[in-house]
Amino acid sequence: MRIRKKKWAEPELAVCPYYTNTPEKFRGRWKEFFGNDHPIELEIGCGKCTFVAEKAKRNPGINYIAMDIKSDMLGVGRRNIEHIFADTGESPKNIALVRCNVEMIDKAIAPEDGIAMMYINFCNPWPREKHKKRRLTYPKKLSMYRDFLTDDAVIFFKTDNDELFEDSIGYFEEAKYHIRYLTHDLHNSDIKDNIVTEHEQMFTDEGIPIKYLEATV
Repeated sequence: MRIRKKKWAEPELAVCPYYTNTPEKFRGRWKEFFGNDHPIELEIGCGKCTFVAEKAKRNPGINYIAMDIKSDMLGVGRRNIEHIFADTGESPKNIALVRCNVEMIDKAIAPEDGIAMMYINFCNPWPREKHKKRRLTYPKKLSMYRDFLTDDAVIFFKTDNDELFEDSIGYFEEAKYHIRYLTHDLHNSDIKDNIVTEHEQMFTDEGIPIKYLEATV
């Protein structure tokens, strides 16, 4: 997703207590970042952070790492997080807002961090053949994620894009994940606790069904 330059983003992120652009410093030590032993969940390509903010607010006993490559996007995300937590009277204690290229995720998260759940929401579909290896569900990346996921971890994947979804089913199978749940129409499925993201609402308003799957290690 393209986003215009936000001159205020980096200054605001620089003073945000739960932001870091040097995640390699916490590799294998994310529990120290949070200051507790709660389970850790990860969203990659977190965008404007409305999803992770809602997850963190609903689940104070779980820590969330929200990762994106763009500081401008993370700046918007920080503002959204603060807005969603405004009625609590304080900033969240269970979110780490992280600037990181997913291509380098192995330098940011280690097996010792034990990621219990992982979320991939409306990532770039990269439709051109020569770009497909950039997809966040590409087999090479799925194999990379396996290194830091716990033995009972689950990856949750949502997209509006039919081609990406069908290809991703094959990607998960190729990378030896087990798809435990799959639907081509999330909002008419039996999933009850879905958090609707901004992109999700936009696509739904356009009449595009949301594709969704859950895959276990």
